[in-house]
Amino acid sequence: MAASAIAAPGTLQPRRKPFWTGTPEIYFGKAIDNSRLVKVEDPKRGREMRQFGVALGCLFLLVMTYTWQHFKAIEYGYKVEALKTQRDSLLEVNRALRLEEASLSSPERIDKLAREYGMQPLQAGQVIRMDSSSADSSTPEMASAASVRVISIP
Repeated sequence: MAASAIAAPGTLQPRRKPFWTGTPEIYFGKAIDNSRLVKVEDPKRGREMRQFGVALGCLFLLVMTYTWQHFKAIEYGYKVEALKTQRDSLLEVNRALRLEEASLSSPERIDKLAREYGMQPLQAGQVIRMDSSSADSSTPEMASAASVRVISIP
């Protein structure tokens, strides 16, 4: 015998599985004809299934409504943030344009540019106010001719 087959006294040896485990089982298929069976509808079971379906449908609608509201709230949050960012950028552009308007409409700058282009200071009677705020709009006005002075630039 081999050395592994001989065990020392007092030690347990694992049991060997026998080669033959018993008689083989043989199954024969038998054709069963269920064509003559008629299924009887259980009204209690049908009512329970309808109630379960309605309850499941209501739960589904509630979950979908909550989900829709949640995602709409997130979408509106993004829109609000985008509009705030747009408002801030428009306020910055507005501030820059007001500064530019103030610098361009400065009387000192306009006077300097007028002198560079050779313009003269205004003479008395050269300015005619066109606003009709002082006149009554319901009375007709008569056209009048005013003398025009031509200034030539050398």
